[in-house]
Amino acid sequence: MPPTDAPAIRVLVADDEHLVRAGIRLVLSNAVDIEIVAEAADGREAVELARRHHVDVALLDIRMPRLDGLAAAEQIAAAVPRTAVLMLTTFSDGENVSRALRAGAAGFLLKDTPPTELIQGVRAAAEGNAIVSPQITRRLLDQYLEGETARTQACERTSALTDRERAVLARVGTGLSNGEIAQELVVSEGTVKAYVSRILAKLGCENRVQAALLARDAGIRPEGRDVRPPEGDDVPTPRRQDVREREHQDVREPGPP
Repeated sequence: MPPTDAPAIRVLVADDEHLVRAGIRLVLSNAVDIEIVAEAADGREAVELARRHHVDVALLDIRMPRLDGLAAAEQIAAAVPRTAVLMLTTFSDGENVSRALRAGAAGFLLKDTPPTELIQGVRAAAEGNAIVSPQITRRLLDQYLEGETARTQACERTSALTDRERAVLARVGTGLSNGEIAQELVVSEGTVKAYVSRILAKLGCENRVQAALLARDAGIRPEGRDVRPPEGDDVPTPRRQDVREREHQDVREPGPP
């Protein structure tokens, strides 16, 4: 039990559901060293109240109207750096956890966290410590391991691609059409179509969506929208060859799959 003469931890609770806020208030009222000084029903109100009251800890729901909890966490961290932000949610997906932590959140707790753990989490955040519920930690580890496996497999499957095929696959992964890829790589649309067919066959993919997902897992992405074809490539640019010569070269370039 913290010393009773210590200043109370000033807390802001933000959730668009009144019953949830009431439940959190009831739980935290059992701790003599914690005081709820403000409640918000949306993200914008949470940011405003955090600035006004200079709270020690802000408990934010992820999904709120007007401004979601993740965006609110970013704004609170920028406007009131001394305020520790704890995210409360029913979701434990890795993307939201990562974004919340990058935004400066001190921790991430599920809404079904036991009352004692919620109180301990508020105290830990007020002391400057990071807190992540065990369920979320396990989920993050599982996702990390799954991601590593998917990345390894994707890299193995794409290792046989040529530099040009990787350049085309990188742009398929960003959702570009054959015509858009042709413009970026300065080749004909027919050439791109031939490359895509060849890539699908090599990777064992049934369609572009599967190829795009594989490109993402393998970390294959274009360096920029103005990227030229890889050095040593024999597809000429309009500055050096006329269109007729280039088109002739493009048609014969891919070869049989």
